[in-house]
Parts: sequence; C-alpha cells; structure tokens
Amino acid sequence: MLAALAGVAALSGGCAPDFRAIDAKTDQVLRERVDRLGGGAIAPDPKWSSRIDRPTGALTDKAPPSSNPDGNQLSFTVAEEKRDVAARLAAYQAAEEDPTARRMDLSGVLRQAQSGAREYLSAEEQYILAGIRLLIERHRFDVRLFHSASTTLSQNTTDGSRELARNVVNELAARKQLPFGGEVAARWIWDATDNLRNAASGGYTQASRLVLEGNVPLLRGFGDVAQESLIQSERDLVYAAREFEDFRRTFVVSIARDYFGLLQQQDAIASQKRQLENFLNLENRQREWYQAGRLPEFEVNLATNNVLNARASLANQLETYILALDRFKVRLGIPVRQPLVIIVGELNLPEPETTLDRTTDLALEYRLDLQNQRDRLDDSKRAVLNAQNALLPDLNVTGNVTFPTKGSAREGGAVYEFDDIRMAAGIRLDIPLDRQVEKLQVRQSMIALSRSQREYDRFRDELILDVRARTREIERARLNLLLAEERVKINLRRKEEQDLKPDEIDTQKQVDTANDLRDAETARDRAKADLRNAVLDYLLASGQLRVTREGEIQLLPGMGPGRDPADQQSPSPSPAEPAAPAEPNAPPAPPAP
Repeated sequence: MLAALAGVAALSGGCAPDFRAIDAKTDQVLRERVDRLGGGAIAPDPKWSSRIDRPTGALTDKAPPSSNPDGNQLSFTVAEEKRDVAARLAAYQAAEEDPTARRMDLSGVLRQAQSGAREYLSAEEQYILAGIRLLIERHRFDVRLFHSASTTLSQNTTDGSRELARNVVNELAARKQLPFGGEVAARWIWDATDNLRNAASGGYTQASRLVLEGNVPLLRGFGDVAQESLIQSERDLVYAAREFEDFRRTFVVSIARDYFGLLQQQDAIASQKRQLENFLNLENRQREWYQAGRLPEFEVNLATNNVLNARASLANQLETYILALDRFKVRLGIPVRQPLVIIVGELNLPEPETTLDRTTDLALEYRLDLQNQRDRLDDSKRAVLNAQNALLPDLNVTGNVTFPTKGSAREGGAVYEFDDIRMAAGIRLDIPLDRQVEKLQVRQSMIALSRSQREYDRFRDELILDVRARTREIERARLNLLLAEERVKINLRRKEEQDLKPDEIDTQKQVDTANDLRDAETARDRAKADLRNAVLDYLLASGQLRVTREGEIQLLPGMGPGRDPADQQSPSPSPAEPAAPAEPNAPPAPPAP
C-alpha cells in the first residue's frame, strides 16, 4: 500500500516518463510496413524530444501581454526623394554577390526538402501517428496488468458502544481480450481488517484469494468482429505507408516544379538583360547619328523610351524572382534571411516511348492511391458483415474459479486451500425483441458500400483519364519546344540581318525585333520547363516514379545516362550567369559614314 502511494507521489511530482521503448516499438512497426510495401519506400525517422517541460508563468498566464504601443510612441522616417532608388534596389536584389549565400542545385534542393520542409515533416508525423494507433490497438489484445489499493475506516455504534475498524484491500489483476471475442482475467485479492478498539484481543484478520474468470460470446460479438478495431488499425497503417510514399513522390515533383520555375525566371531575367543591353546600344547609336544630323530627334526619344521600359521590366522581374525565391525558402524550411542562390542542376529524364494503353495498365497496377481506394472498398464490405453480426442474439458463456485461503484462520496469509475451490459457470441468452437500430445500421452500411463502390469507380476512371492526358502532354510539350526553338532561330536571323544594315532600319523595327526575340526566348524556356514537367507528371501518374532515401528521383532501368529532355535541342544561354547590361554611358561604335 505504501509502495503504491509512493509511486503515485513520484508521478505527481513531475517524473518524466521514458519514451524510448515506445519510440522503438513505433519505429519497428513502421519499418515492418515499409518492408512489405517495397518499391524503395522508406520509414520516417522520429527525432522529437521526450522531455516534457513543466508549465511556466507564461504558459498559464490568463492575460498574456501584448505589444501594441500608441501611435504617438511610434516614429516614421521620411525617405529622401533624391535618393538613388536604382542603387538601393540593386543592393536589395544582389543576393548572388553575398559571400555567405547558400548555393543549391536540384539535388541539394530535394535533399533539403526532405529534411527541413514543414509539409514533409507533417506527412511523416501522420504516418507515425498511424503506427501509434496500431500499437494502441495491439496493446488492447495483450495481457494487461492492473493494480488497485484502498483503505477505509468504518465506525459502528451499538447501544452506545462504538467499534472502529480499518480495512485494507489490495488487488492485482491480469486481463486479456480474446481475438474471437470475450475476455479472461486472473485476480489476486488481499483483504485485511483491523479492529482498532480490540487490537489487544486479536481484532486483526487477513485473507486472500485467487480468482480466474472468463466471459466468451458465442453469437453476437463472436469472430473477426471482435477485433475489428485491430484489423482496421493494421490496414490503416498499410494505407498510411502507401500515402506517405505517394506523398514523397508527389512532393518531389512539386519541389522540382518550383525549382525549374525559378530557373525559368532566371532565363527570363537573362533575356531581359540582353534586351536592355541591345536597347542601350541602340540608344547610344541613334544619339550619335542624331548628333551627326542623320536621324530626327524622335528616333532617339523612341530608343530612350524603350530603355526606360526595359529597365522597369527588369526591376519588376527581379522583384518577382526574389519574392518567389523567398517563398521557396519558406517551403524548404530555410530561414528567409539566409541568402540563397539557385544554380542549374541536371535531371536526366529522357522522354518515354509508350502508348496510351500501356501507360494506363501501368497506372492501374502501380498507383498506390488506387490500391488504397480498392482496399477501402473491402473495408466497406466488411462493415456490412459486422453490422449484420449485431442482429444476432446475445449468447454468452461465463465461468470463474476461486482459490481461497483457509477460512477458519484469522490470518490466512498466502496459503491456499485447494480442497475449498469454488467454481461457477453459466450461460446467458438474450433474445432480440428490438433490433430496429441494428437493422437501420445494416442498411446504413449497405448504402455506404454502394457509395464506396461509386467513389472507387470514379477514382479509377479519373485516374485513367489523367494518365492518358499526361502521356499526350509529352508529345504536345515536345512539339511546342520544337516550334519555340524555330521561332528563336528566325528572330536571331532577323536581328543579324538588321545588324548588318542598321542605317537602313528604323528604330521601331529594331525595337520590334528585340521584343520578338525576347518573347521567343521566353516561350522556348517555358516550353523546356513544360516538357520536363510533362515527363515528371507522366512518371508520377503512371506509378513509375521512385524516390531514393535521400529524396532524389531514381533513374529506372532503361533510362541510361540520357540528357534532360528539355536540353535535347540547342541550349540557350545559361540563366545562372546572365550577361550584364552595358553601361548607360558606354559610347557606341560610330556609324559608317
């Protein structure tokens, strides 16, 4: 009794429980499911702390303080209108020149995403929670130990004579829930009574007994329905393993899309810088010719106007890129203040040679989310069977065996009299006169099954639709890239021809050529990204995408060391090192007389 009270006091005193055994069991059950899933799937590695801090004043403060000073206590500094806005903006946007900047290619981005991205860590926790729920259900079918201790004081008054007694009961029990229904238990009960007024005359007595008892259903509640919660938890962990692996693949594709989107913005910035350089050269050349009397002034103004527009467009594109980069940092779990430079990385994913029917068959076989939908349909069928079991009568068999100590002894101790065994057995039948609720629940489960069947059929049909569209998208993206490459070539030849005879081409035509060339390069870069994304989407939609433990895309047999599908045409200038614009005051080459 004292030991039990001491244990309660120790727990209430704030002794932190040891979670190492729990974490080890959780890790083991997750890895078991991953091994069965196969396909290079991985189990999350729990890294949380087991320390439980006691509440502090800040945690329990009913009125936490707010930081909201009055407007008179704030200050505002007005910026000078003559400040060098361009220089200040350039300083804000000069992340690449920071020596502390972190440089990351695609591999680095994917590794960072798997280790620090918040949505990835949340998906890991969902998987881990499914494992914990399974351990809870498994423990319900283990042998469970219980202990209780109590003491009572009682007083009886008879004809003015009072008797004061103290009773102490200590019970230790072991119970096990049976997998086919019912429960068995073993209990040891120790009972001691002390008459406090007659202690000198031997008022103290004690006894103990062992009790074995059981209760087993034979109809309602018998069979697999008895362990429905365990069966569902086991299956739910399989679903969670599939969902986590499917999330990893979808997440990698999503991160790769963001990465290539940033590279596409870099390409657009590089193209805009080249256009600005051309406009600066054009402006200087037109000004020289105007000063020589060979051009009217409006031609110079037209060139200057395009320089100003190009500068504004470049500043806007840089700001859009920096904002997108900062959002990308947040998604990767990188501090926003940490300078980051995205550099070009290779992704060797050649275009597949396949057919619509072949891709559809692959998706129906390998898609993990479709497998989950199919198995959840079986859960709905099992729910109907469980609901029908509830319509059966209740027929339960009960029994118990008691081994007492010697009844005539005042202090029975722990010596049991096996000749005094007490046994009891019984059977109880409850005829169902009202099963209206249960019947309604059966009908409810049947309707849910019909709905699940329709949901599965819809999901399968939409999957087929999606994977066929992803297959066609590869060819469309390749065609757009070929057309975009041809547009770039045409506009380059057009510019080269105009550069050979600059004195015969007016300013507006040269500006139009520069704009068309920039638009063609932007369309080409977008077509490259679309083709790369189309291949990724095809692999994901067909269930063939595999992700390594490090979070990188795994090359499948037959892919070989091929090149990035978007780079199978003539490469464009690298966006990682764009050409710097010419100095505004740099003198142009004098025109031919």
